[in-house]
Amino acid sequence: MCLWEEIHLDKIIKVGVYQEKFNTLLQISLPVSDICIYPGVEKHISKRHSDYLQYIDKISDIISNPDYIGKHPSIENSVELIKVFDENILVSVNLDEKNGYLYVSSLYDVKQGKIERRLNSGRLIKFE
Repeated sequence: MCLWEEIHLDKIIKVGVYQEKFNTLLQISLPVSDICIYPGVEKHISKRHSDYLQYIDKISDIISNPDYIGKHPSIENSVELIKVFDENILVSVNLDEKNGYLYVSSLYDVKQGKIERRLNSGRLIKFE
């Protein structure tokens, strides 16, 4: 079933759980809690990353079993989770500090060369 069939336009839904292991590996302290998605993210992905709408139903898998994890250098309280399918798909997870919940803010592809550069710089690490 399509994830979006379950969404009520005025509600967010749970798509995964943030793992304590992410905090340990990235040396950060985000809350170990549910990760939610809001209906507007589909519009964002359609507008900015439309080729990757096919991966929306894979968000839970990306969150629970990423191949790479990292933190965004300029967005505080956010993590990047990447899963390798036919393409390298990145899910950005941010903390809503005002309301205290984690949410998916975007989904898009990352080229292999960029992953390699981020691994070499320490921005990404392999998740095992």
